[in-house]
Amino acid sequence: QVQVIESGGGLVQTGGSLRLSCVASGRAFDGYAMGWFRQAPGKEREFVASIAWVAPSVYYADSVKDRFTISKDTAKNTLYLQMNNLKPEDTAVYYCAASYKLGLKFIANELDSWTWGQGTQVTVSS
Repeated sequence: QVQVIESGGGLVQTGGSLRLSCVASGRAFDGYAMGWFRQAPGKEREFVASIAWVAPSVYYADSVKDRFTISKDTAKNTLYLQMNNLKPEDTAVYYCAASYKLGLKFIANELDSWTWGQGTQVTVSS
């Protein structure tokens, strides 16, 4: 089972940027996809973005489209999330996740399809 470890969270002002990283450790990731989710206080965990590990496919939640960019470096077993024009409503714990199931759109809301990291806090001040 792959393990994923996030880093890069922090405090930023509205309109600022942050870049999250996630390393899949143990061995080369041989699953289908990796992605980012987030959970704000008192809310359910929600999908942010995902990327197919071998294919060039990506999928975004409407709330982050055009502001966030998901990317990967398969040689380094690393996933990234570049977050620009951050808003206070982006404040949440961000989780990296890995999946061995197919279909980026299908698994976006299938939380049981993912293996989770420990999360990293992102706080956007107004």
